[in-house]
Amino acid sequence: MQLKQQRILIVGGTSGFGEVVAQQALAAGANVHIIGHTQAHVDAALQRLKATANAVAGTALDAQNASALTAFFDQAGEFDHVVSFLGGAMGGGFLDNTVAAIRQAIEAKFFANLQLSKIAARYLKAQGSLILTSGAGGHPYDASGAIIGNQAINTLVEGLAVELAPNFRANAVAPTWTPTGLWRDLTAEQVQQQATAFSAGVPLKRVATKTEVASAYLYLMQNDFVTGQTLHVDGGVDLGVNG
Repeated sequence: MQLKQQRILIVGGTSGFGEVVAQQALAAGANVHIIGHTQAHVDAALQRLKATANAVAGTALDAQNASALTAFFDQAGEFDHVVSFLGGAMGGGFLDNTVAAIRQAIEAKFFANLQLSKIAARYLKAQGSLILTSGAGGHPYDASGAIIGNQAINTLVEGLAVELAPNFRANAVAPTWTPTGLWRDLTAEQVQQQATAFSAGVPLKRVATKTEVASAYLYLMQNDFVTGQTLHVDGGVDLGVNG
């Protein structure tokens, strides 16, 4: 259950939750490799991460490109844990969005992670794991494609857990709305308004911190008897408690 000297790959580890997972894994003594979409993002994240630990490297590539992913793993070798933050957010319902937009949201969430899982599973060390990112909160009428994608991720890890057992594990973390770089197009005022509105509708009356969400990924790496699970870090958003 120790991460010291383990090799951890974080796909989408250059910002937000992914970067904090990298920080926590490095603090636990792991060797971390981050993947980002651009070299500039990778270089900037490495500069921040190396301020506290040196056991970190990075690669820029399109993680939705099967050939690029396979070439990376062929060169990098095996990992103890592969963490994925592939996928994004989506607003609006089924009638508000085009079929193409909804299809793209599902493609970027489910099919991108399915492809990654199929490739990465061949490069897991014994007793290693895959940890994907689902999501909590939202509704079909205001997050259509994203909801379908998240539900598909939950189903995917259940299937993978059986197919990969007994040598490997598969799980997911389901955060809810949290202030991260994913919302960089919003102004600071808009982010605060969103945080206030969200906080009013959950039992804990606040939003999560990136540190709280990231710790769930570390837990799933370290507990060898958890598989096929989606761990919600959402302040009870789905419990239906308002006011």
